[in-house]
Amino acid sequence: MRLVTWNLNGIRAAIRKGLDDFVERINPDILLLQETRALPEQLPKGWEPGMAHTLLHPAEKKGYSGVATWSKESFTEMGRGIGTHLDPDDLEGRMLHTYHNGVHCLNCYLPSGSNKIERQIWKEQWMEDLLEWARPFTKLDEPVFLCGDLNIAHTEDDIWNPVGNKNMSGFLPHEREWFDRLLESGWSDLLRIGVGPGKGPYSWWSNRGQAREKDRGWRIDYVLANAAGAPLLQRASVMREGGLVVSDHAPVIVDLDI
Repeated sequence: MRLVTWNLNGIRAAIRKGLDDFVERINPDILLLQETRALPEQLPKGWEPGMAHTLLHPAEKKGYSGVATWSKESFTEMGRGIGTHLDPDDLEGRMLHTYHNGVHCLNCYLPSGSNKIERQIWKEQWMEDLLEWARPFTKLDEPVFLCGDLNIAHTEDDIWNPVGNKNMSGFLPHEREWFDRLLESGWSDLLRIGVGPGKGPYSWWSNRGQAREKDRGWRIDYVLANAAGAPLLQRASVMREGGLVVSDHAPVIVDLDI
């Protein structure tokens, strides 16, 4: 089974830039999309997703956040949101739990920090709530995959310039320590396991300067697996071309023995 996670930085723009061609080339069995930034009625008229079964979980606010899950086979929606008091009804469209014939997918778009301290505080509380909400999934006998844009580069290997970004949201010491705790709670980072130690591969690049052209990026998009899912890993990769053509993020591709 091929499982793919991809932050589209707006699905309408991604469609114009060739999303459908990339989906056909990647050929995922399950595709988890983040930052769709569109209500159903805002999608292009006459356009159809390139997969048979789809579910959109948009934010209440137009042009903001949102996730979507696409699949070749039918699946069941299990829930939305993480029950945080910050956003009990998940009006920002940040978590979609689906069940695919014995496999759980948690499609997550973790909030980003910003120049406003209030939003960074909001992000960090959401992180703590996610950690506790996700903990029971680590104990399931069925495979569970927590995927998406987690807006944190975990280690110095996951960011091109760790020294220059040490005070930036997404690479703050306590955010990285939280990621340690997330993995210690029972999750495995499948891309890092698949490619081994070393710099990169990155999954997001700033539009500033020549970051994209020179591959000066961050790895903030993940496929995490519980103990039942991790042994199923066959291969993991990042399709950098998708982050140069369609979005500022690249798709993370994981092949599983399912």
